[in-house]
Amino acid sequence: MAGKKQATRLDRDTPEDFSLLSEVAALLKVDGPPGRFLLELLSLQCRLVEAESSAVLRIGENAGVEVLAAYPPASMGGRATDWIGKISPLLEKVLSSGHAAISPLDPLHGAGKSARRHVIVLPIKKDDHTKAVAAFVVSAEGPMEIAAIRERLELISFLGEHRELQMSVKQGRKAMWRLSLTLEIVSVVNRANRFMSAAMALCNEFSDRLECRRVSLGILDGRYVRARAMSRTDTFGKEMKLTQDIEAVMEECLDQNIEVLYPPRQGASEVCRAAKHFAKQYGPIAVLSLPIRQNDELSGVLTLERTPENPFTLEEIETIRLACDLCSPRLIELQKHDKWFGARVAEMAREKMTTILGSQHTWIKVWAVLILLLVGWVTFAKGDYRVDSPFVFEATVQQSVVAPFDTFIKEVRVEPGDSVEAEETILGRLDTSELRLELASLKAEHLGYLKQRAAAMRDGKTAGAQIAQAQSDKLAADIRLTEFHRDQATLVAPISGWIVSEDLKRQLGAPVETGDVLFEIARIDSLRADLYVPEEAIAQVTVGNTGELASVGRPDQKIRFTVEQINPIAGVVSQKNVFKVRAKLHEQAEWMRPGMEGIAKISMGKKRYLWIWTHRLADWLRMKLWI
Repeated sequence: MAGKKQATRLDRDTPEDFSLLSEVAALLKVDGPPGRFLLELLSLQCRLVEAESSAVLRIGENAGVEVLAAYPPASMGGRATDWIGKISPLLEKVLSSGHAAISPLDPLHGAGKSARRHVIVLPIKKDDHTKAVAAFVVSAEGPMEIAAIRERLELISFLGEHRELQMSVKQGRKAMWRLSLTLEIVSVVNRANRFMSAAMALCNEFSDRLECRRVSLGILDGRYVRARAMSRTDTFGKEMKLTQDIEAVMEECLDQNIEVLYPPRQGASEVCRAAKHFAKQYGPIAVLSLPIRQNDELSGVLTLERTPENPFTLEEIETIRLACDLCSPRLIELQKHDKWFGARVAEMAREKMTTILGSQHTWIKVWAVLILLLVGWVTFAKGDYRVDSPFVFEATVQQSVVAPFDTFIKEVRVEPGDSVEAEETILGRLDTSELRLELASLKAEHLGYLKQRAAAMRDGKTAGAQIAQAQSDKLAADIRLTEFHRDQATLVAPISGWIVSEDLKRQLGAPVETGDVLFEIARIDSLRADLYVPEEAIAQVTVGNTGELASVGRPDQKIRFTVEQINPIAGVVSQKNVFKVRAKLHEQAEWMRPGMEGIAKISMGKKRYLWIWTHRLADWLRMKLWI
């Protein structure tokens, strides 16, 4: 009878059902932390199916069951949650399969017992992955009643997915608002052509869009911050008490190099004494100061004031910080551009000339004379001018041994650094198994065509004999070519010298293709230097110039050289245009090896020190100013 009543209750619409529908509508409007929503959802589901208790569970970091929410709340801990420990295998099964599961919670009752407790575990999915489960303890007698209860629970489970979608949409709207606000402020600032107009635009935009009472911008001037712009204020005096107090708040932010917020957030560590004093004197207000940086260097501070009923949120602070970071390059650029360099130089020159022509500051004048003498010496004295360039030792005689055909490395007899003799030292051998098979096949085919020719001539078939003869000649040429390749399988040193290539013994059995470089042989007793002269200095280098070079391995030993050839085509080394210059060494040393690098200095004769030190700058200015 109880089962029939329960089934009747589940299948018939009642006033309680309409009440639950209204609760579903109310739950969709819940705005709060996830824990509150889960608790409300469990409460609704428990009332919907008259569940004894329920919980949202997941597997924790230590492979234990973690309770995210439980209803009724009193079931958290104690004997009421003993059932959670009993369903661990069922929980793992649902998490792995992603399908709901039902299991009896109590042993089977004897005769006369009409109700049993069951656990219904439903998966909670996110992005098609099961992240957690919802477990319900219900009383049911038969499979039909359990199926009806499960159907109702699954029918209402869409609320969890709706909540996730709702939170995602909310976060997306916040992000879109922040991005839109930032881009609008940056766009307004970038349209300004002068610093003051850009600064006023920045302050006014923040004031209007964030509903601030006042926004002030300060720029670092020496060691202090000077207020340069205030929202909705065209002019303000530097001696005003308000201006000085704002600058004190800005310097407090600048000294700490962090955002300073008053009233401070819970657990905040920044000092906000100046901000607190300012807020009490001119408020009550909420004050936020943010440092303005360019290339990780402090350049100024932005201070915002707002009513205490509308404090700055974390999202707003991040938005303001992003806008400041994007606007700071433009502001600093305009601030530097607006300074008139000529007027400052003229005023400085006038003051210095007054000091020099007067009767005071004797020691300063003595130092000035000494400096003038030094400048005169630098201007007219001459010294050795040399062009620096990197170099690499190269062998004058070097030859490569390549693979004559496609095969495998069978034997390697030499190692890097070994000395070899021309036409005497065997470097290694290549595998000829495939060539031997191919040669045998060609010879057999060649013999067949010879027999075919003889048979055709015996039968008087002249055309057939000629075709067989042509095929025979072709195969004879292929046989000679194959035999030529077979004879080249033994690699012999073509010149005397030293092995300078990598060790091939680790590649025994590796395949090689025709033309692959196997060995490189160089004569290290005769080296040259390849210099890489920068593009800006190549015009001064000529054949016959001399100089000195030093290797990185032996910087204490200087070697003389003479330029003997200049490559007329530039190359790119380290993203710079350079010209390759070949130099003949005046001496050879035992420690010198191909590939060694260092610095070479090419002598260009006597030049004035002033020219030596400034010609690169002068050339750069000529290119920039087109003088």
